[in-house]
Amino acid sequence: MMKTAIERIASSYLATIVLLLIYALGLAIATFIEKYVGTVAAKMIVYYSPLFFLLQFLLVINFVAALIKHQLLKKKKWGFIFVHVAFIIILLGALISHLFGEEGILHLREGESSNRIVVETSKGERHRILPFHVELVKFTLTRYPGSSSPSSYESEVLVHVDGNTREARIFMNNVLDVKGYRFFQASYDKDEMGTILSVNKDVAGRNVTYAGYLLLTIGLALTIIGKNSRFHRLSKQLKEIRASAKTIAVALIVTTTSQLYAAPDSGTMADAVLQFSVSHEHAAKFGALPMQSYSGRMMPVNTFSSEALRKIHKSDTFGNLNSDQFLLSLLSMPDMWMRVPVIAQANKELAYFYDLPEEACSYMEMFDSNGNYKLQQKLEEAYNKMPAERNGFDKDLLKLDEKVNTLYQLFHRQMLNIFPKEDDRNHKWYAAGDDLSVFSGQDSMFVSQVLDWFLMEVQSALKEGDYSKADEVLDMIRIYQEKKNTTLDVNPQKIEVELKYNKLDIFRLCRKCYLIMGGIVLVLSFLALFRKEKWINPAIGLMAVGVLGAFLFHIIGMGMRWYIAGYAPWSNSYETMVYVSWATVLAGLLFVRRSSITFALATLFGGVILFVSGLNWMDPQINPLAPVLKSPWLMFHVAVIVAAYGFFGISCLVGLTNLIILSFGRVKGHVHTALKELTIINEISLLIGLALMTVGTFLGAVWANESWGRYWGWDPKETWALITVVVYAVVLHLRLVRKWDNLWLFNFSSVVAFSSVLMTYFGVNYFLSGMHSYGQNDLTGSILIYVYIAIVIVILTGILSYKKTKI
Repeated sequence: MMKTAIERIASSYLATIVLLLIYALGLAIATFIEKYVGTVAAKMIVYYSPLFFLLQFLLVINFVAALIKHQLLKKKKWGFIFVHVAFIIILLGALISHLFGEEGILHLREGESSNRIVVETSKGERHRILPFHVELVKFTLTRYPGSSSPSSYESEVLVHVDGNTREARIFMNNVLDVKGYRFFQASYDKDEMGTILSVNKDVAGRNVTYAGYLLLTIGLALTIIGKNSRFHRLSKQLKEIRASAKTIAVALIVTTTSQLYAAPDSGTMADAVLQFSVSHEHAAKFGALPMQSYSGRMMPVNTFSSEALRKIHKSDTFGNLNSDQFLLSLLSMPDMWMRVPVIAQANKELAYFYDLPEEACSYMEMFDSNGNYKLQQKLEEAYNKMPAERNGFDKDLLKLDEKVNTLYQLFHRQMLNIFPKEDDRNHKWYAAGDDLSVFSGQDSMFVSQVLDWFLMEVQSALKEGDYSKADEVLDMIRIYQEKKNTTLDVNPQKIEVELKYNKLDIFRLCRKCYLIMGGIVLVLSFLALFRKEKWINPAIGLMAVGVLGAFLFHIIGMGMRWYIAGYAPWSNSYETMVYVSWATVLAGLLFVRRSSITFALATLFGGVILFVSGLNWMDPQINPLAPVLKSPWLMFHVAVIVAAYGFFGISCLVGLTNLIILSFGRVKGHVHTALKELTIINEISLLIGLALMTVGTFLGAVWANESWGRYWGWDPKETWALITVVVYAVVLHLRLVRKWDNLWLFNFSSVVAFSSVLMTYFGVNYFLSGMHSYGQNDLTGSILIYVYIAIVIVILTGILSYKKTKI
C-alpha cells in the first residue's frame, strides 16, 4: 500500500505543480538573498544546496513516472515528451558543469606570461595550473570616435603549448580555445596595459546542455505543429465553436488614456523669447547640420536639440518653438533665456525647500542674491550617499542639477560638437565653448569666431526677417566640416534618414492609431453583442486594415532606427518597449479572424505600451552599443524573449476580460460561447508565449556562454526569466488536475502570471541588481505605482468573479 501511494504521488500532476511552485519560490527567494547577503550566499543557501538538487531530482522522477503512468509514448505525445526530456538533459548538463567544469580568471600585464588562473570558491580564492602558458603581447582598447566609451577591447597573445607557440587575438565575442580551455575577454586594467580574461573548461557539460537546448527547440516546435499536440486540439475546438455559433465579442473595459500638458508660465520673459522666433526654414537648415554626440555617434543637430529640450523641459516643444528653434533662440539670446522658466521641476518638496515655482523654474532661480548655487550643499550630501540610500528628494535633486548643468553648458556654447579637427587620431569633434587650443592657424580663428558670427546674423534676422546672411555663414560651417573631416565617414544619407525619422515621429502616430482603432473595435464588438447589424463586421474589417497600415508604419520606424543605429533596435528599455508593442499587435493580427475581442485587446495593449515608452522616464536616445552587446546571439535572444511578452500580455488582458464576464454571474448563450472561445485563445496565446519565452531564455544562455564563458550564472534577470517560464508552465499544467480544470482558475492564473513578466522586465532593475540593463531606467518606481493599482484591481476582480461562479 505504501509503495502504491508513493507511486501515485510521484506520478501525479498535482505533485508536478507543487514541485514547480516550490522551485519558482526558491529561485525568487534566492534573488533577494543575493541582493542583501551576496552571490556566494545565494549559491550556497539555494542554487547549490543539497535541497535544491533534491528538488530538481524529484522533478525528473515526477516526469519519468508520469510518462509511464499516462502512457505518453503510446499516445505519441512527442512534443510533450521531447520538451520534458530536454529539460532533464539540460539539468544533467548543468550538473556535469557544476561537478567537473573549471572556471577562473587570468590577469596578465603586457609582456607577462602565466599558466595560473584564479578560481573563486566558497572558501576564498584558489589557484589552478593550466597545461600551457599564455603571454600578453599587447592590449588594445578602441573607443567610439570622440568619446570615452569603449567600442571594443582585445588582447594579442602568444600561447606556448606542447613546445609550440601560436599567435591569437581575444576580443569580445571572439573566443580562444586551447585544449578545451576557452578564454574570453572580460575586462582590462585602468591604465590599459593589462587584460583580464575569463577562463572556462566545460566541454562535456556544454555539449550535453547544448544538446538539451536543441531537443527543447524541436519539442516546442512539435507542441505547436504536431497533430497530437494540445495546440492542434485547441485550434480544432476553436473552429468547432465558430462553426456551431457565430462568435460575439464582448467588450467590457474601455480604457481611455489622456496625456495632459501643462504649458509653461506665460511670464514677461517667456513671452519675449517666443515673440522672436527663428523661422522654421532656417531652423531646419541648422537642424540638418551634422554633429558628434557625447558618445561619439554622428547625428544631425536636430536630434541633439530634441534630446536637450526633452531633458530640460520634458516636452518636444516650448510654446510655439520646435526643438531647433528653441536651441537657436537659446544660443542667440542666452541672457534672456536665463530668466525664462524652462526647467521642468515637479517635486513640491524641492520647490518649497528652495523657494521655486512648482512646475517650471528659470536658470537664474537656481542662484541666490550672492550668486551662490542653491543646490550645492544638498547635492554634496546626496552624492555622499550610496545610491540605494538616496530618497526621492535626493534623486530629484540630482536630476534638477543635471538640467541646470545642461543649460549651463549650452549657455557657454558647449555640447554642440560641430567642428572636426583635421587628422585627429581620436576622431573628436569640438564645440565652440570647448578648449580650442588643439587647433592652430586659420582653423583656430575659424572655429573660435564663426559660431559667434553666425549667431549675430541670426539676431539680425530676428529683427529684419532676412536669413540670407545667416544661411551663408551656416553654409561656411558645413563646407568646413566637409573639408576638415578626414577621419570619420559622415553618411549624408543616414543623416537625412534620421531627420525624416525625427520629423515623422512614427511611434507616436502608431500609438494614436492603435488606441483609437482598438477602442473602436471594442465598441463595435460590444454593439454586436446586443444588435446584429450587417455593417458591424465590415466596420471591424475596415479598422483591421487601418491597424495593419499602422503596423506596417511601425515596421518602417523600427527599420529606420535599425539603419540609423547600425544594430537591431531592441538594446535598451525604449527600444524593447517599442518592439514589445510591435510583437503584441502582430499577435493580435494573427487572431483577427478568430476573435475580434482578442484583436482589439492586443491593439489597445500595443498602443498602451507605446504610450508607456513615450513617457519622460523612457530614454529614446540612439547610443553606441557596449562591446558585449555586439553579438548576433543578443539580437535573437532579445527578439524572441520580448516577443513572448506580447503574447503573455494578450493572455493577461483576455483573462481579465473573462474574469469580468464571470463577475456578472453565470453566463449563457452567446456570451458563454464567447467566454469559451476567449479562454481557448488565451491558452493558445500562452502556449506560443511560453515556447518563445523558453527558447529566448536559453538563447540568452548560449549568448552568455559564447561571450564570457558561462551559460548560466544565476544573475537576477536570467533567474527571473526562468521563474517566468516555470510560472507559465504551472498555469498550463493546471488543467491536468481535474478539480483545478475550470474557466475561473485558468483565466485568473493567466492574469496573475503576468506579474512574473513585470518583475523580470521592470522589477529586477528596481528591487534587485544585476548585469542586465536593457530594461533599466531611473524612474522604474513611477510605473510600479500603476502596477500596484493593477494588482488591487485584479485581486478584487478575482474575488468577485470567484464568488459569482459559486452562486
